[in-house]
Amino acid sequence: QVQLVESGGGLVQPGGSLRLSCAASGFTFSIYAMSWYRQAPGKQREAVATITGAGGNTNYADFVKGRFTISRDNAKNTVYLQMNALKVEDTAVYYCKAGRTGRSYWGQGTQLTVSS
Repeated sequence: QVQLVESGGGLVQPGGSLRLSCAASGFTFSIYAMSWYRQAPGKQREAVATITGAGGNTNYADFVKGRFTISRDNAKNTVYLQMNALKVEDTAVYYCKAGRTGRSYWGQGTQLTVSS
């Protein structure tokens, strides 16, 4: 049974930092690209960052470049999103996604609220 379980969300002040984790099971984690997406209230889900299976390549949305870092630990079947210099507009539900050609899996999401 495939599972992606996000954790680490919460309430943080603007300018603060937080790290999200996504623990995967039920599939061969290391051969899947892993991504973080987010969805704010009333908005479409948008891609935040992606990392390839071996972790050698990463891509970021322009709005998080220089602030967020995606990484993975294939030994622990876990992908991370380190978020620094958080802004109010980063408030959203954050989802992790495992993807490869013709197949993808999603987690249930974790809420990040950036507010003073």
